[in-house]
Amino acid sequence: MRGRFVAGKLIGAAGTFVFVLVFNFFLFRVVNDDPTGKLFRGRNLSAEQLDRRRREFNLDGSKFDQFIAYVEQTVRGNLGDSFLSRRPVTTEIREALWPTIALVGTSTVLSMLIGIMLGIAAGWRRRSGVDVGATTFSMFTYSVPDFWLGMVLLAFFAVKWPWFPTGGFEDAGSQATGLSALLDQAHHMALPCITLTLAYIGEYMIVMRSSLLDTVNEDFLQLARAKGLRDAVVRRRHAVPNALLPVVSLSALNFGYILSGAIAVEAIYSWPGIGQATLEAIRGPDFPMLQGLFLLLSGSMILANLAVDLVYGVLDPRVRGR
Repeated sequence: MRGRFVAGKLIGAAGTFVFVLVFNFFLFRVVNDDPTGKLFRGRNLSAEQLDRRRREFNLDGSKFDQFIAYVEQTVRGNLGDSFLSRRPVTTEIREALWPTIALVGTSTVLSMLIGIMLGIAAGWRRRSGVDVGATTFSMFTYSVPDFWLGMVLLAFFAVKWPWFPTGGFEDAGSQATGLSALLDQAHHMALPCITLTLAYIGEYMIVMRSSLLDTVNEDFLQLARAKGLRDAVVRRRHAVPNALLPVVSLSALNFGYILSGAIAVEAIYSWPGIGQATLEAIRGPDFPMLQGLFLLLSGSMILANLAVDLVYGVLDPRVRGR
């Protein structure tokens, strides 16, 4: 891969991150200029007490002074303390990260594998019963809001038939360790994971089917058939690898979204992940927490886009020459 191509992509990603860093500071202050008043609304605090709170949260200086302090802190890896819990934002995010990676990461991998297989089956046998059934199922799950799907599954499989817990990361007061703890957490994760998997399958299936339909009439496939190769071999060796490029792009971008969590589904199932932390930070408003979460999401998306660009450069040499 050309060094100039890689250097250009790295510089572009670094420039985007600097822009996000600056934008991140002003975004939430435009929405709410004085979070202290809203945080302590209804607590009958005097003006002097509110001023003291503003000094504790470093909100008493000018916007320029706050911005300089924010940049210095962020460069040192310090995202400040949460207004709500008074704990470091990095600690709050680190504790919420594992449940989110486990939930959204697992559902992303499952939906990607199932969606690609359905897309291959549907695209290779166009207008067959498999194509109609897979397309109908995928369009339905893709169009249904994930929070509605989550509430339906919760009502049936946790309330009507109590096969799964109604929410949480593990049983209340559980002292389980090792394999028992993992099985308990997997039991709690089953319903939210099924919800997200069903919600994500559609986009992979539709993209894979569409890409395969564009490939099936290519000349190189006719040549492979003329050589006497079996249909399954033509599909596996020639059609699918050439149809996977759009799915690679979609998969990389969706992996970037993993760290953003799934706000609606995590809220429905009381899953203590990044999505739940984001919801609580918005209710505050908790500026340091919102800034840290926004920076995490933006950074993961920038890295995902960079990975897509570099992988495309390897898979398609024409991209490197542009």
